Amino acid sequence: MTTQKASYLQNFIALKYLPRFFKAVYKSSPKMFSLNVILRLIKSIFPVVLLWVGKEIIDEVIAIVNTRESQELNKLYLLIAIEFGIAIFSDVFNRLIGATDTLIGSLYSNDSSVELIQKTARVDLQYLEDSEFYDKLERARRQTVGRVNLMSNSLAQAQDFITIVSLISALIYFYPILIFLLVISIIPTLLNELKFSSSNYKLTSRMAPERRQLDYMRVIGASDVTAKEVKLFGLADFISRTFSTTANKYYQSIKKLTIKRSVWGATFNIIGVIAYYGAFVFIVLKAVVSLVTIGELTFLAGSFNKLRNQLQVMFTRFSNITESALYLHDYFEFIDMEFNDQSDFQQLPVPAEIVTGIKFQNVTFSYPNGHIPVFNGLSFDLRKGEKLALVGENGSGKTTLIKLLLRLYEPTSGCILLDGVDIRHYEKEEYQKLFGAIFQDYVKYYLTTRINIAVGNIENVGNDKKIEEAAELSLADEVVKDLLNGYDQELGKRFKKGAELSGGQWQKIALARAYMSEAPIIILDEPTSALDARAEYEVFQRFIGLTKGRTSIIISHRFSTVRMADRILVLNNGEVLELGTHEELMENGNLYSELFELQAEGYQ
Repeated sequence: MTTQKASYLQNFIALKYLPRFFKAVYKSSPKMFSLNVILRLIKSIFPVVLLWVGKEIIDEVIAIVNTRESQELNKLYLLIAIEFGIAIFSDVFNRLIGATDTLIGSLYSNDSSVELIQKTARVDLQYLEDSEFYDKLERARRQTVGRVNLMSNSLAQAQDFITIVSLISALIYFYPILIFLLVISIIPTLLNELKFSSSNYKLTSRMAPERRQLDYMRVIGASDVTAKEVKLFGLADFISRTFSTTANKYYQSIKKLTIKRSVWGATFNIIGVIAYYGAFVFIVLKAVVSLVTIGELTFLAGSFNKLRNQLQVMFTRFSNITESALYLHDYFEFIDMEFNDQSDFQQLPVPAEIVTGIKFQNVTFSYPNGHIPVFNGLSFDLRKGEKLALVGENGSGKTTLIKLLLRLYEPTSGCILLDGVDIRHYEKEEYQKLFGAIFQDYVKYYLTTRINIAVGNIENVGNDKKIEEAAELSLADEVVKDLLNGYDQELGKRFKKGAELSGGQWQKIALARAYMSEAPIIILDEPTSALDARAEYEVFQRFIGLTKGRTSIIISHRFSTVRMADRILVLNNGEVLELGTHEELMENGNLYSELFELQAEGYQ
């Protein structure tokens, strides 16, 4: 199959997504969608009726002039009134159709965005961290907006089809040869549009990584987050050059396609114009020899011109529809993706209460496309109610261990047991509810203080007492009292009324999320790195008291914090190097003791 045939075929295959698309659009607002369709059906017959009434008016005027006698003008007035009424209704219908298009499109955009958010939440982290998959997600995300045009174009296509059928019927009634000339005038336009619509889609898909890079360079080049380093290190020229290089590559690809499309479009249009004027001359000659009346001449010329323009618009719109359907394919492809749900494991209910704890048993793990295993036969246990600290140099696997425990990734081999049962026997979302976690790279939500704290247990977003207690325990209440609107203050400078916080203030807000959680297992990954020593000590004293009876894991580089744990696990090159209490590890004289002494020297 040639490339061109494959291109045309791809356009038509993409149309298979339209029924599903319209089903989703209809679901967004059944009444409004039905009203839109009815309005379009009625509006579709207006053009041919207007042309016919115009013909009758002209013939009536000529008849009156030729008789040169006083005649009743009632018929003429009636015809003019009918044309006037149709013109008024046509405008009203157009406005109602436009309004319903916009409203339905907005509702569908909202619904599809929610669907995309929910789907993304079910995607495993390994996919989201893959660049090719992220490109697919980015293309899908772009399809949740701008689908108003696809909907209105598709409905307008059906509307115009009815109009075209009525106009073709009129031309066939008078002179069928006009249809042949009409086909010659519009086929070239159709072929040109089909050819280049798929080319545009292929270009957009191929250049997705470059578009993402351009978006990223815009962000780091014009953002309050990066402004200090951009100024200090003089990065503006470098960022500009990098942006320009990628942007020029993108521009050249678009330029090449645009020029090619314009040249071929102009060439095909010449053929169409020749055919149109051939038909026009044919009609005029018929009028000259009095085979048609002047009114019929006007009707035929107007119908042919209207039909040609309508068909060109229809075929151009069809090209846009198939191109949009190609993009719609990206959205549905993402929504339909199935992920490994560990269905080979019999699903069991998550235990209402943890009895013994968690055990890593010969766990081996490598990141997708990773060549070196992060863990190779990792084994240790986390007892119920225990506070376990993870210690190790950068790259030792501390955060990866947490990702495995939270089932953000699954072990390559080996297993993780909860009360002696492989955690893959539990439904992932229910299992993850056993944990409350604050990560080192916690998210700064540019929302209110209340929501920023409540995300640790979002079901309690309306529980002011619980939010305030969590803020007090994390010292975030000290931050809140200085905010103009307290817990209702928007945070961050992204929005007009937002208040920016320091790193330490943000961290206190994030820590409050841990205190919101009622989960039996709490994980803190470098939770106090931005706090001063006094605040850190006070936070952990409160944390230890609060988590009494609950299991917790702490990752920290500060040994003043680590030593508060019941036991300390030292990771080195993805293996358990040491495991014991602070006193036991200090007596060992191994890596932990060495790191502790090095840090202690810094305070002497």
